[in-house]
Amino acid sequence: EKQVFQLRAHMYQARSLFAADSSGLSDPFARVFFISQSQCTEVLNETLCPTWDQLLVFDNVELYGEAHEMRDDPPIIVIEIYDQDTVGKADFMGRTFAKPVVKMSDEQYCPPRFPPQLEYYQIYRGNATAGDLLAAFELLQIGPGGKSHLPPIDGPTDMDRGPILPVPLGIRPVLSRYRVEVTALEHLVSTWSIAWGRRASPRVLEGQQGAGRQGSVCGGRTGSQAAASLKNQGTGPFLLSHLGRTDLPENELLHPPLNIRVVDCRAFGRYTLVGSHTVSSLRKFIYRPPDKKAQHWNMAG
Repeated sequence: EKQVFQLRAHMYQARSLFAADSSGLSDPFARVFFISQSQCTEVLNETLCPTWDQLLVFDNVELYGEAHEMRDDPPIIVIEIYDQDTVGKADFMGRTFAKPVVKMSDEQYCPPRFPPQLEYYQIYRGNATAGDLLAAFELLQIGPGGKSHLPPIDGPTDMDRGPILPVPLGIRPVLSRYRVEVTALEHLVSTWSIAWGRRASPRVLEGQQGAGRQGSVCGGRTGSQAAASLKNQGTGPFLLSHLGRTDLPENELLHPPLNIRVVDCRAFGRYTLVGSHTVSSLRKFIYRPPDKKAQHWNMAG
């Protein structure tokens, strides 16, 4: 018996991906395979933690079998991550698998099963782990009434992204505004470039320049890029503050890691990667200012 479905792949973010380029970064995109169809996310440049924030819609997916079998044991979705090269074919970075949450045409689109929640899927490159994918997948049966009876895709809209659909409200995480501050030690670097961006490569603002090594800190986020450059003067640690504001999920488990790269600045503007480090969890570094309203009530009491 033929059943017709629509698959919605909510591709929000990936983290700790394989560094495919000599710079220690990658230009990743994801390709989603389901039955005989496949679609790709956009390519995000120079990042190991891409935030695609993109919904891929597969229309008129035909499956054959009993309805209850489709609901309880749907086909597997294959997701592959690639690094986009300017010359030649894209490089394979890893693969993961997922099963969608299935809604039959006679079921209600309501909690607790719908809308689906974002989950982490382990990415593998051969037998080795190669990062995590944060995504959600739902398979919606198209009944006699056609696609008009499918649940609507509830914004938000972003005119700058053209035909690219963002992950709908109710599935995308709730974001809060953070400010990033980094303290660097003198013996580690002499000049630091700090960047926290998503769709642009790290850049160094005009300012003091020094020979030696340069570090960059980058992570996936939604919003504009911030960067700063500062030469270490004197001895001891120095603080690079006001490096920019970034929107991160309120759920700390969904925070992307902080990637630190140290590069050697050479002649003619060339950079050679010296080393890298990943801070997988930012929980212990988060500072939340005290609630002034709560303090007021405590004093009044």
